[in-house]
Amino acid sequence: MHQTATGQRKIATLEYVHSMLGQLRMMAEKERCPMLAYYIEMAFIEAGEVVRSESASVQPRKK
Repeated sequence: MHQTATGQRKIATLEYVHSMLGQLRMMAEKERCPMLAYYIEMAFIEAGEVVRSESASVQPRKK
């Protein structure tokens, strides 16, 4: 149970980071900072991959 609660908290935190990166990317694009927007986009993509990976590892396995 503890592992699942800890995993769910981690996923929630990572989802928040992913969301914030998306917002930061839009802000950088709006201010015409293409290189900054690019780097934030790379972090956004990586955060999404980590969320998917963590979500898959926390899912209860079916018997």
